[in-house]
Amino acid sequence: MSNEYEFALCLTHDVDRVRKTFQGPYYALTEPDRRNYHLRTALPDRNPYWQFETIMELEEELGVRSTFFFLQEKELFREKSPGSWLRPRNWTLHRGIYDVRDPSIASIIRDLDAGGWEIGLHGSYDSYRDRERLAYEKRVLERVVGHPVRGVRQHHLNLSVPETWEHHRALGFEYDASLGSSRAYGFNHGHGVVRPFDDGFVVFPLTAMEVSLPNPHARPEDAWETCESLLAEAREEGAVMSVLWHPRYFSQRDFPGYAGLYRRLIERAQEMNAWVGPLEEAYERLVPIDEPRTIHLED
Repeated sequence: MSNEYEFALCLTHDVDRVRKTFQGPYYALTEPDRRNYHLRTALPDRNPYWQFETIMELEEELGVRSTFFFLQEKELFREKSPGSWLRPRNWTLHRGIYDVRDPSIASIIRDLDAGGWEIGLHGSYDSYRDRERLAYEKRVLERVVGHPVRGVRQHHLNLSVPETWEHHRALGFEYDASLGSSRAYGFNHGHGVVRPFDDGFVVFPLTAMEVSLPNPHARPEDAWETCESLLAEAREEGAVMSVLWHPRYFSQRDFPGYAGLYRRLIERAQEMNAWVGPLEEAYERLVPIDEPRTIHLED
């Protein structure tokens, strides 16, 4: 038995950071009217970027699940060359990060997995061209979650085509979700999935990252009109649409409006008869490549 849906909306979260560190002083300088808040929330006993429970409660209420991509980034002083220590960009990339083996991180990964959320790998910044490093990160995450992970998205959407996808397929990933942009939204790589090798390995293009959309706090009507337009196009084309909301954007004090926009996006998609869920389920339920109009998903 199967149901017919007009289109698919895939929900994803890239876990880049779980703590507010250098961002506190930075935002204190750029938002002087909120200086005290940003400085307070950068302290070790405050953690507005830890939003896993918020996301789980929201998605549970809406009856959906999503994919969380966890990062095992290199540590600047232990794993990067001394020559890279003085480059400012490397401090933002490799300091204040987390280790998936840390007890608190490992615990939330297992809770998410047990609750039906998908755990995927967020490949570290240089791993898109380093198969050995990516294999190591995959092993580390799989030991934490207790089973193989099926999908990967590269940090900063780094991608070398087809080299990165060749690495992913060789390491046993079934799909990649790195094809997209942090600056532009839309179906810029078509309305379906990409099959770069004409086999079971699939690429899910990213339709929209939250930062590419109009700011829902400053421009709420524009933000919603953009999301509704994307949903309308997805329904018209029978598309596989995917969105990325970083967990920290569910902090209402730090990023007002983004959690509400995410909820509204899901609710409207459900009203439009969309299938909504994580990438691994979309992968399992995809229609044959020669049937682009309607997404058929099994119960």
